[in-house]
Amino acid sequence: MAPQRPQHRPPRPQREISAWRPRVPGVVEVFHAHYTEYAYPMHVHEAWTLLIVDDGAVRYDLDRHEHGTPHDTVSLLPPYVPHNGSPVTEDGFRKRVLYLDLSRLDESLIGPAVDAPDLVDPVLRRRVGQLHTALAHPGDELEAESRLTLVGERLRGHLRPHLPGEPSRPDRTLAHRLRELLDARLVEGIALEEAARLLQAHPAHLVRAFSAAFGIAPHQYLMSRRVERARRLLLDGRPPGEVAPATGFFDQSHLTRHFRKLVGVPPGRYARSGNN
Repeated sequence: MAPQRPQHRPPRPQREISAWRPRVPGVVEVFHAHYTEYAYPMHVHEAWTLLIVDDGAVRYDLDRHEHGTPHDTVSLLPPYVPHNGSPVTEDGFRKRVLYLDLSRLDESLIGPAVDAPDLVDPVLRRRVGQLHTALAHPGDELEAESRLTLVGERLRGHLRPHLPGEPSRPDRTLAHRLRELLDARLVEGIALEEAARLLQAHPAHLVRAFSAAFGIAPHQYLMSRRVERARRLLLDGRPPGEVAPATGFFDQSHLTRHFRKLVGVPPGRYARSGNN
């Protein structure tokens, strides 16, 4: 008998998902998914759907018009408007989604978003990706909130364009007041919305003023100050697990990630170097 040829079975459909609710005001849900053969039926959300596709592409209908998500596109689907979604190729798609409530984007933007939901903007695409990275790490809420504020500002610029005016000068007084506030709340931290309320400034203006004045974003300043304090405590002989909460980090892994980024080595190795 002739040997039987192995049968080639079609690959199993992929349905991998990850979902969570971060501690960032205005973010209802973060949703990451990899689908190959799954197609969404028509449905609605009560939140804004901010979508980027990392692999593949999605075809969807919104308000009886067909749209798609090629590479570098950011899609913003408005609340209460029915839409569906399906993969363009047999390889499916890998996507990252943020569901944002109306405190981030108000109802007046629904009409413009229906007319032009797919935004070709590499800068916006990069910022949304950076926002997802920040949202994945507990303890980086100030960074996530700052990035989300600038993402929202850019989205509003697309949906409600205005004529350019004279460039505004950096508000150095406001920047110094925010720096003093960050120094005073070094360990416990502060949410961007609370800082904006205390300083009576719009959150986006607050971030831009600080970055223009000091050349560093507020969350970067806060983390660098925390790492600076952690270095002192580590050289005093305190273990990393104790240093992390004492300097405002969510846990030891949170300390390690930022410490390695700023110092080049993990905190344990840094501490041991003083005993050589």
